[in-house]
Amino acid sequence: METLNQLALGFSVAFTPVNLMWCLVGTTLGTAIGVLPGLGPALTIALLLPITYQVAPEASFILFAGIYYGAMYGGSTTSILLNTPGESATIVTALEGNRMARSGRGGAALATSAIGSFVAGTLGTLGVAFLAPVVVKFALAFGPAEYFSLMVLAFITVSAVLGSSSVRGLTSLFIGFVIGMIGVDLQTGQPRFTFGMSELLDGVDVIIVAVGLFAVGETLYMASRRYAGKDEIVPLKGSLYMTAAEWGRSWKAWLRGAAIGFPIGAMPAGGAEIPTFLSYAIEKKLSKHKDEFGTVGAIEGVAGPEAANNASAAGVLVPMLTLGLPTSATAAIMLSAFQSYGINPGPLLLTTQANLVWGLIASLFIANVILVILNLPLIGLWVRLLKIPAPQLYAGILVFATVGTYGISQSPIDLVILYLLGAAGFLMRRFDFPTAPVIIGMILGPLAETQFRRAMTISNGDWSVFYTHKLSLTLLTLAFIGLLGPHIWAYIEHQRRRGPEHVPGDA
Repeated sequence: METLNQLALGFSVAFTPVNLMWCLVGTTLGTAIGVLPGLGPALTIALLLPITYQVAPEASFILFAGIYYGAMYGGSTTSILLNTPGESATIVTALEGNRMARSGRGGAALATSAIGSFVAGTLGTLGVAFLAPVVVKFALAFGPAEYFSLMVLAFITVSAVLGSSSVRGLTSLFIGFVIGMIGVDLQTGQPRFTFGMSELLDGVDVIIVAVGLFAVGETLYMASRRYAGKDEIVPLKGSLYMTAAEWGRSWKAWLRGAAIGFPIGAMPAGGAEIPTFLSYAIEKKLSKHKDEFGTVGAIEGVAGPEAANNASAAGVLVPMLTLGLPTSATAAIMLSAFQSYGINPGPLLLTTQANLVWGLIASLFIANVILVILNLPLIGLWVRLLKIPAPQLYAGILVFATVGTYGISQSPIDLVILYLLGAAGFLMRRFDFPTAPVIIGMILGPLAETQFRRAMTISNGDWSVFYTHKLSLTLLTLAFIGLLGPHIWAYIEHQRRRGPEHVPGDA
């Protein structure tokens, strides 16, 4: 009952004319960004972070959430019609969706994608509303030692999931640590990594880092690959609606996808890639039309993964709001927006910032309704966005990033840092180093340092505090397994494939 009362409060916040306007702007912009190949919600939200200095927190987070959900919807359009997944989570949609489009069933693929996104997004948002208070009660038992151990677990798991290898992910995380430590140490008053520059005494603004890595760096990378190949847009043929048979094949896949996506998305090491691939594998196994997979395109192979993708997007909000742990690039950017308002997400956020949190959750329900209306009848308009000339698009992003960053403090040093980080972001993308762990390390690194110092102060310098507390020991054990487990498993698999005749000691 308490959750329903809080949701009623949220809808009273979300249904104000100003917030409805921001929700509409966010969903429209998010859909457009999702349609354009290579652009994603993380880049867009990073680009718009400077508005946090001008707009109320409720309005800006409703805008960001609309962009986040909208990009999930719009990304399927590019995957289905262009066979170019905008993000790793939509790779699976392209497998069957593009084949459906080429066989004249693109309308049905887009329809099951949009409706499945609505169903899964609504179920996922309900999950956020009812699961978040439960997680908060659990998190209130955390002390400094437990928080430090939880952050260590998040560092290990998120770095491994977001990168092609754990080494690359941890390297990016360490870079974020270093950037986060620039400035005056709040406990000792000593400057760290400022190199004698007074401009760095306050540290590097997380918004500049986010815009530099995600907007400037990503744009430079996309521009460098512009002539790598030419994608063909498959023309949209047939009706935009599904037949009764296609409805019958889709609705179970939507529910299964939502059931898979939300819990995995809510895990500290979840993400959207695992549930989408898992959903695809399950739908392929359960389908009565296995011959359509990989040939003319099976509608279940679009419905299930798209539902899993959108449900996992909702699940990502649970650890971010209740524990302050971002488990995706977009969540990391949104966490930096909280910090720009001086708000630290955690167990007390749902009570200290009830209007903000429940207004945000309520706006997600509204966004889902708006997105179905935007995506089905207006699909022809979104397809036209694919014809925007790349040079003008990339130039516009760079200009917007420059103006927004300069507007934060009118400092030329900020622009120098912005483009240095942009160049670093380009090199990281070029050599396959993930950029999201940099933001996570920059935000959570100083927080982990603070919790570590508090734990050591309370225990009078006794290190055993981290393994005598059962919850802390459990979290550190999980982190250890997450770090070494994949390598041990790979070694066992390698030995198994070599066969018993190659086992050392047999000769």
